[in-house]
Amino acid sequence: MGNRTIVPFGPQHPVLPEPIHLDLVLEDETVVEAIPRIGYIHRGLEKLVEKRDYQQYCYVAERICGICSFMHGMGYCMSIERIMDVEVPERGEFLRTIWAELSRLHSHLLWLGLLADAFGFESLFMQSWKLREQVLDIFEETTGGRVIFSVCDIGGVRKDISPETLMKIKTVLTEMEKELKETTSVFINDTTVKLRTKGVGVLTKQMAFDLGAVGPMARASGIEMDMRTQGYSAYGKLDFKPITNDGGDCYARTRVRIKEMFQSIDLIRQCIDIIPGGDINVKVKGTPNGEQFIRLEQPRGEVVYYTKANGTKFLDRVRVRTPTFANLPALLETLKNCSLADVPILILTIDPCISCTER
Repeated sequence: MGNRTIVPFGPQHPVLPEPIHLDLVLEDETVVEAIPRIGYIHRGLEKLVEKRDYQQYCYVAERICGICSFMHGMGYCMSIERIMDVEVPERGEFLRTIWAELSRLHSHLLWLGLLADAFGFESLFMQSWKLREQVLDIFEETTGGRVIFSVCDIGGVRKDISPETLMKIKTVLTEMEKELKETTSVFINDTTVKLRTKGVGVLTKQMAFDLGAVGPMARASGIEMDMRTQGYSAYGKLDFKPITNDGGDCYARTRVRIKEMFQSIDLIRQCIDIIPGGDINVKVKGTPNGEQFIRLEQPRGEVVYYTKANGTKFLDRVRVRTPTFANLPALLETLKNCSLADVPILILTIDPCISCTER
């Protein structure tokens, strides 16, 4: 055994925008153990159920995270709808699905840019985020917001999208898809990227299962698990299969997310082609009484919402189990015996969202 050194990684560092904090135990340049520290940006959002009623909490839930904001609001609304036995109109479900897939697309593009930045590919970083801007422009046009959207409501959605705008979205995404193919081909074919990702941070299928990995982290290890296959919202009416890869390394996780971006574009197209007319929401009366457990597929994987209501306008409990929290044990396993230089790349391949995790 050589001399061991403990190097603090984060919470502020030049590689990642996320304030993740790890203590890395090193022997020379090799990581032998990684010890996470959680809570640096804890904001106590779950505690706010005591001060904000169940309708107002829609806005609080969205603020759990700026990247996954729409899906946090959607998951919370779905849990209350199940408690109150509220049936969302079909058009409302399709609009939720369109915005959910746009969220996945912009989140994966954000991650792709950060991965390029970690490699030192500055122009590729800017190209990825330029594409992401087009998705945020669609959000701004359809919801009025670019980070927090506030369109998901208990009983449906607050805003509709006109047929003309839906056709425009389809056109924009078709043009964007061509550019996306050129950009992502670098990540798939470039020799430097392959050298930095192939065989690095291998997570076997059994290990991913045992450690409870979710989302692209699990699917890149060959586990076919995607909460969208439950058929919630409009997903039951769409044609798709979970994207998997058997590699289990950083390269496999990169390929899964890249393919998911094209899948999101296809799902949005499918929604636009078959979206029905009619109402976008229903009026909700009364107060919720009961408890509910909801599972959704966020860009980073399965997210769990537990909501407990007591018949008053204030809830007893809202609990969120985020995908990054679920993926941390798998990350710590992949960090063992890796080189110190590979740590930023390995952390990025779980696509960490610390804002979600620490709330």
